[in-house]
Amino acid sequence: ARQVRGLCGTYNGNQQDEFTTPAGDVETGVAAFANKYRASGECPALGPFPPEPCDAFAGRRELAEAACAVLHGTPFQ
Repeated sequence: ARQVRGLCGTYNGNQQDEFTTPAGDVETGVAAFANKYRASGECPALGPFPPEPCDAFAGRRELAEAACAVLHGTPFQ
């Protein structure tokens, strides 16, 4: 029997149990689900909304935009 679990889901064809936590309960939100898999208290908990990476690393905005531009280019269309 296939028994996959974790951040990648259950891979059993049932989308209702993809957010199964290590304790076996099913979360309804992405942040709550991901927080259950935090490796240690040193990792910051996710809030209800994804963080804005360019706010945390302001000097990297241009580099990030250039890297993302590659994904929007012709090879990936």
